[in-house]
Amino acid sequence: MIENQILKAMPVPAGNANEDPYIREVLNDFWICIVSREASLLARKEVLSGKAKFGIIGDGKEVPQVALARAYRKGDFRSGYYRDQTLAFALGISSLEDFFAQLYADTQNDPFSGGRQMNNHFATPLIDKDGNWTSHKDSHNITSDISATGGQMSRALGLALASKKYRERPELANDMFSDNGNEVTFVTIGDASTSEGVFWETMNAAGVLRVPLAVSVWDDGYGISVPKEYQTTKGSISTLLEGFRVNKKGEGIDIYVAKGWDYPTLCELYEKGIDKMRKTHIPALFHIEELTQPQGHSTSGSHERYKSKERLEWERDHDCILVMRNWILSQGLASENEIAELEEQAKIYARSCRHAAWAKYATQAIQAVAELNAIYDQLSGVLIDAEIIKTQQLALNALINPFVSELVKNAKRTLIALKNTDISLRRPLIVWMEKRETQADVDYHTNLFSHSDKAAMKVKAIKPTFSEASVTKNGYEILNSFWDKSLAQYPHLFAFGEDVGRIGGVNQAFVGMQDKYGEYRVFDTGIREWTIMGQAAGMCMRGLRTIAEIQYLDYLIYGLVPLSDDVATLRYRSNGLQQAPMIVRTRGHRLEGIWHAGSPMGMILHSLRGIYLLTPRNFVQAAGLYNTMLQSDDPAIVVECLNGYRLKETMPDNMGEYCIPLGEPEILQHGTDVTLVTYGSCIRVAQDAMKLLEQHNISVELIDVQTLMPFDVNATIVESLKKTNRVLFLDEDVPGGATAYMLQEVIEKQHGYKYLDSAPKTLCAYEHRTPYGTDGDYFTKPNPEQIFETIYDMMGEVDVTKYPKLYS
Repeated sequence: MIENQILKAMPVPAGNANEDPYIREVLNDFWICIVSREASLLARKEVLSGKAKFGIIGDGKEVPQVALARAYRKGDFRSGYYRDQTLAFALGISSLEDFFAQLYADTQNDPFSGGRQMNNHFATPLIDKDGNWTSHKDSHNITSDISATGGQMSRALGLALASKKYRERPELANDMFSDNGNEVTFVTIGDASTSEGVFWETMNAAGVLRVPLAVSVWDDGYGISVPKEYQTTKGSISTLLEGFRVNKKGEGIDIYVAKGWDYPTLCELYEKGIDKMRKTHIPALFHIEELTQPQGHSTSGSHERYKSKERLEWERDHDCILVMRNWILSQGLASENEIAELEEQAKIYARSCRHAAWAKYATQAIQAVAELNAIYDQLSGVLIDAEIIKTQQLALNALINPFVSELVKNAKRTLIALKNTDISLRRPLIVWMEKRETQADVDYHTNLFSHSDKAAMKVKAIKPTFSEASVTKNGYEILNSFWDKSLAQYPHLFAFGEDVGRIGGVNQAFVGMQDKYGEYRVFDTGIREWTIMGQAAGMCMRGLRTIAEIQYLDYLIYGLVPLSDDVATLRYRSNGLQQAPMIVRTRGHRLEGIWHAGSPMGMILHSLRGIYLLTPRNFVQAAGLYNTMLQSDDPAIVVECLNGYRLKETMPDNMGEYCIPLGEPEILQHGTDVTLVTYGSCIRVAQDAMKLLEQHNISVELIDVQTLMPFDVNATIVESLKKTNRVLFLDEDVPGGATAYMLQEVIEKQHGYKYLDSAPKTLCAYEHRTPYGTDGDYFTKPNPEQIFETIYDMMGEVDVTKYPKLYS
């Protein structure tokens, strides 16, 4: 544990506190509480003064958090929300300067996100700067917070499940990850957020799985302005969860209820409850009632607008710190003078930390202003018309507490105004501006994906090998063979999802794997996509690897929130402190019917940047892509071809060894007239169309992109355009989906427009869902005849005599 800077700053108590460890512990907790409250008060002022943009703070929740901290051990994990500053202070995870640095979005001094997250979003390093795992057993572990309401719940399920898996197989812990599964995952959540579906899904799954998940509900009676009577049936989450209460068989969850101002009861409650959980792994709910929110929900509003006079008076009387203060005095643990001295010193200390944090942050802008003024002074002395410089310099120096972006804006407008001035005079200003933009790239545009030696983009390609002895099998059998080899090779690999365990999946790719490797590694889940994704994320954050199945691509929507808010942003928002290299296995395309035929690739592309999207055309390719990801530390979604499981493929001799590189399209057929770009099941549709086109002497170059994210990193498609000068992007997503994405990548980003003699085309499905039945499928999604017509018409623009209109 790092040295707790806040406790270190505590004035040395007099009298009994020096002699009695219990009294010293109580006063330590009280000091943490009052310092945290001062930080909350100052944070609000910093926002209202304009120094910070927004503040959401933990005042009113201090006492239960110091009590919780007493039960927190090294190796434990927290998956919380944005009011837990007191817990972070108590555990020594955050100093007060750290707290204010994050409030100011200080990219150099915010240790939790590098200025990328608003205040009270904590994270501790789970990996080092080289991407290697740190020792989780030796740390108080905090998984990177998210603001999305209730979003912390699903990830927490996976964090807790990892403890169960490490207890089942302690050799997997590798002296870094677990102490025989004795660690607990702490979840904190506001009472109103228990109305979210993910809360109920997680509580149910935790009870079924029997995992050490300790859920603390901070109940202050409101969700923003809405009282809990409008949020929760019977107005009490613990009452509502009574049906979950553990029975004599150990099935269910433990439920504890306490008042948020009752310090001694809270300490005892957490100590006993968490100790039981470490031994039994029975999850628990800690419903902490009668908390307050002295400054309201956030800095964007006032709670006086919606709380009655009586409620406000009650909150003042039941403020947890006030009640704890009175209890300390009543127990004779400290005198009024001693308490008053601590309170005065807490104010002084909090202000000094705020000042120090602001000074560090402001230094960057102060230095930049000085440099910019020096450049302007120099320009004023050499320009004939220096009025432009004087105007911009006045605007620069009129800024109060300027952001670096305001300075760059000022410099750019100066450069625009001086566009006709000699470049040698403008050069110092350009260099100044480029220095800030280069730093901004580092500060804000890094760590979306891994850059470690284990990054997916660095996994070396190994080609599949074939021989006369190579066997032909169904697609699902190809994949089954791969999973068999992977489970044998990677003992820390787990596979789960709906129907994955006992029957081996609806398409049989895992058939026999549970019998061979055990139910603890290949297992079924309930129908709960949100927490299947969270289950995978949490396990992977703790050193395990998962193949988490979403049965059909349409159902990914149910798991989209944890993927979008959590997994896709995890490495980025923690600024490289954390990772969750999970693999989502799903299937889609071409099946007939509204609910099982979707191909919402645009939805994935636009909402899940930070997760690789792999779209193999068959199962030989799928196995190679899976193998690449299993060797990497990046997350991925693999979309298998739903209509390909019983198609015959030749199985490579080096199954489990070959790797398909990401971002490298494969040219399946060379041609000279038109480049046809697609992926997945559309490959076979395109190949059928090409047979028709060949009969009319139209030569098509067919390219399988293989992965949509990353996309064509070597500009293979542009090289094809240099030869064909025409391109058609094909898939079965809605208009403006993945085809539009591919078009932008090739035509705009890779400058493919330079080589076009015809307008680029996209061919996709209709805007509506695919109707049920063969006819509905044919008339809704691209078919071979449509592809033929589209390419034929493109060629008709070249030579109408050779390619006359088909139907007119």
